[in-house]
Amino acid sequence: MRVLQGATAPGADPAEVRSLLTASLSEAADRARRSSGGRLQRYATDGWSFVTDTPASTAPVWGTPGKTAWASGESLMLVGPPGVGKSTIAQQIVLARLGLLAQVLDMPVQQGEKVLYIAADRPSQLARAFTRVVDPAHQDILRQRLVFWSGPLPASLNAEPQLLTELAAEHGADTVVIDSLKDVVGKLTDDEAGLAYNNARQQLLRDGIELLELHHQRKQGPDASRNQRPVLDQVYGSAWFTAGAGSVLFLNGAAGDPVVQLHHLKTVDDEIGPLPVIHDHPRGTSHVDTSLDPLTLLRQAGTHGLTARQLATQTTGEANPRPADLAKARRRLEALTKSGHAVQETGAGGGAGGGQATRWTAATRHISAVS
Repeated sequence: MRVLQGATAPGADPAEVRSLLTASLSEAADRARRSSGGRLQRYATDGWSFVTDTPASTAPVWGTPGKTAWASGESLMLVGPPGVGKSTIAQQIVLARLGLLAQVLDMPVQQGEKVLYIAADRPSQLARAFTRVVDPAHQDILRQRLVFWSGPLPASLNAEPQLLTELAAEHGADTVVIDSLKDVVGKLTDDEAGLAYNNARQQLLRDGIELLELHHQRKQGPDASRNQRPVLDQVYGSAWFTAGAGSVLFLNGAAGDPVVQLHHLKTVDDEIGPLPVIHDHPRGTSHVDTSLDPLTLLRQAGTHGLTARQLATQTTGEANPRPADLAKARRRLEALTKSGHAVQETGAGGGAGGGQATRWTAATRHISAVS
């Protein structure tokens, strides 16, 4: 800049001034690039490495290969109205990540290192809920591997998308739980806010941090039925919240219900459920009601057996199951046949279009086991 000051003296050559100014601006841009700490190269990968170095599959954070509730490297969104047990299930997943539980809802949870739980919504109530499931023997693990952030964040994530990654790095967490999205994002219905939050989410995931998000459904009208199958459109706010999520689980029910229905609205691979989930509120635990297990239902049907439509009707609670539910019921029955737990009897209308005429019965040893 001292050279430019000299060039602005009376009688200076305008062409020389332009040349000096261009050189100065170019030098400033080079300094900015060099001081950026490599951020422009941080996530850049050549095409071959991007394709071949990315694993075809990874161990699920929650679930099993082919039945994944939460995939590593992708976020899980747990949605539902207030009081249906979202935080109850989240706290069990957290304890499993810490190695204090092996399974949640009959699905294994991969153990992690350290969890950052952003308790932005009613932290004191959450603390009371955790007292139901921990004891003094867990003290060292909870002190060293679980951190709670109580109350609002320093800024909304749509205003400062990098904040989420910075928080995880500050506390050395490999898992972040957000409870809940409405408390960390400004205007949930604004697409710009949704896009900014998804930027925050993807930055965190790109750094190898697993993310569990708790969220709410849209307010239902007076004609809404709790027995109606939920859909992604019922998730509150911008569509970008669900678009960027890897998996979306929806808990359907009313506040305080001991039994709610878990639906898999956005899947990783094969759909999980619908599952009837029984909450034991005094103990803070949850388990799947196995009375709707396909093999259990086959055993109860005895020698009459079940068609795919009958099984789908019983497991979904819907008089007219969707084609997808019929196909899923058929796959379950065929899997039981393959494993030797069921016998398939194809009727006159069987074949490619005869799913309703095909009937399955429990293998004799399984019927006699409950006789």
